[in-house]
Amino acid sequence: MKNMNFKKVLTIVFYFFAVTIYAQNRSLPQDYLTKEFHKNRREALRNKLPNNSVAVFFANAVRNRANDVEYVYHQDPNFYYLTGYKEPHALLLIFKDDQKVGNTVINEVLFVQEKNEIAEMWTGKRLGIEGAQDDLGFRIVFNGKEFKSYDINFSKFDKILFKNFENDVRDSKDEADLYDLIKIFKEKISYDLNNLKNPTSDKIEDEPNIKFDSKKLSSIMATLREIKTKDELVLLKKAVEISAVGQLEIMKAMHPDMSETEVQGVHEFVYKKYGAEYEGYPSIVGAGGNGCILHYIENNKTVVGNGELVLMDLGAEYHGYTADVTRTIPANGKFSKEQKLIYDLVYKAQEEGIKAYEIGTNMSKPNDIARKIINDGLAKLGIIETAKSRHLFFPHGTSHHIGLDVHDPGNYKKFEENMVVTMEPGIYIPYGSDCDEKWWGIGVRIEDDILVTKNGPINLSALAPRTSEEIEATMKLPSVLTNFNLPKLD
Repeated sequence: MKNMNFKKVLTIVFYFFAVTIYAQNRSLPQDYLTKEFHKNRREALRNKLPNNSVAVFFANAVRNRANDVEYVYHQDPNFYYLTGYKEPHALLLIFKDDQKVGNTVINEVLFVQEKNEIAEMWTGKRLGIEGAQDDLGFRIVFNGKEFKSYDINFSKFDKILFKNFENDVRDSKDEADLYDLIKIFKEKISYDLNNLKNPTSDKIEDEPNIKFDSKKLSSIMATLREIKTKDELVLLKKAVEISAVGQLEIMKAMHPDMSETEVQGVHEFVYKKYGAEYEGYPSIVGAGGNGCILHYIENNKTVVGNGELVLMDLGAEYHGYTADVTRTIPANGKFSKEQKLIYDLVYKAQEEGIKAYEIGTNMSKPNDIARKIINDGLAKLGIIETAKSRHLFFPHGTSHHIGLDVHDPGNYKKFEENMVVTMEPGIYIPYGSDCDEKWWGIGVRIEDDILVTKNGPINLSALAPRTSEEIEATMKLPSVLTNFNLPKLD
């Protein structure tokens, strides 16, 4: 070392430091949304805000699971969409016009969790002010505790837009937690619940001069989020493809005597294998009569019967974006006569409905198409008396947006380019239904995620077999999980 000059030593040290930082960064996913994306979304929102207004967004609440254990934290989708910030106890203000606060001109300001070495040792690193500036691209950032003394006069705005407050925010006794941020905000805008019992009710929002407005903000955010950007489509397509692979793998691995929980586990293993952090919603795995419960999430049937159908409605969440894919398969690999008739009817309704996913078409049309086909089919099978008979065998609609939410916000008017919307007809015939008992216990839903394009609809989840014939053929294929046997436990 003594023969090396200081400049060389410094160069070597810097090199190893750079390599270490690079390696650390490379160990993290490299395909998150960029800070430019979030900045662009804030600007798009700003362009749609009413004159002389401010939009106010709060981070999601931390929710308690039991005792001293919290649920895994999940950021409010609107907050993430606009900031990229994944931590709790934060506040975002977006102004329509430039504001002069002190000697600074701003059009947005972010309040974040303060860095805290002890807290970070327990719950992970916090971005803090510098991280929010460097990683998220915000120019003006403060610690949450500074909001109380922050010099802003809300009374000068014609409109203050914010989401309705929910009764699910706990006071953690931290002066900068979400509870206090909301409390301080209400004080700053003179939000008096005694004099204005519900400042965001439909009745009050209909008045043109109302100052507090949640409906306008919801409408703006729905307009922004229902059309996916190029960057969003990359992540959403990956979430859908991962979910489709999960469906494909369980078709190969499925056999009678598996439990619903085991089926769920195969799907969610595939999600983790491909880098999806979470499930987009509680996984639904319903065998037999459980498949007739629309949002069945217990998934605790210990033995799937040999002749039963298994309805599997699951979606991977990849970097915040969630898929929503459903397949229904026979546990033993072969549809019975009655099961196949119902399945093929649902498939026909879905296929015809997908054709209506054209730019400019009313978004209610796929549902109308599917409902007519299913009603005609049920009448032909003798399950209902006539195609106009009222029944509950198809009790839900067919189409909803997906994105940062499994039921993403939207205005539901006409299909537009780069919308991603589900198509999910279904037939559910619970035990004891008013029809021949040979149909009882048959629950079928087929759900795919459809991208609307100039060249027609694209089924993003087509990797998962859909026709009854394709499913039966796939279920004959070998599975990598076949020989995955654990020791028998008492």
